[in-house]
Amino acid sequence: MTYIAILREQANGGEMDKKSATVARRLSVSSRIKWSDDAGAELVEAALVLPLLFMLLFGIISFGRAYNVYQTMTRAAREGAREQVLTTCATCGNASYSSDGSDVLNQFIKPAMLASNINVESGGKSLIQNYKAQIVWLDYPQNTICGWQISFDYPYNLAIPFTSLNFSTITLHTDVQMRMESQNCSGAVNP
Repeated sequence: MTYIAILREQANGGEMDKKSATVARRLSVSSRIKWSDDAGAELVEAALVLPLLFMLLFGIISFGRAYNVYQTMTRAAREGAREQVLTTCATCGNASYSSDGSDVLNQFIKPAMLASNINVESGGKSLIQNYKAQIVWLDYPQNTICGWQISFDYPYNLAIPFTSLNFSTITLHTDVQMRMESQNCSGAVNP
């Protein structure tokens, strides 16, 4: 006897044998949909929340690394400017490295950045851009205090998944000024 026939017999008020009633109960129990069952709810919630959680986590990591790179750039520029303003001996005045600071870039700034695992070259091309080292007036327009100014840019690749910022490049800029001790201001320019 089929399930439909059993249901018709029940509707007509007919008598069913014990076997048919048991089959009808089993079929009716197994054919009902339990909408109150939430067995897969955790999986759906995890599928919605985990991408947001990963985006937030990788965003924090990426911006933290960008801040680390910026601080390293500033420290490296400060080391280079410090080397330019210090006198080499007490009687010889300010015998700084070079007037354009290119040797400071190679001897102080690049090694300081490499020490923090920041690449300074890619494919034989320097990643340090717009490098400028010059003697400037620090108190313009009075022009009584001069010093070295070192500035440069560095490209940083953001890696934030599930956003439009993923693998986009931002340019970090640092600018450091330091007063010269000997006040030999020949060739100083306005900042």
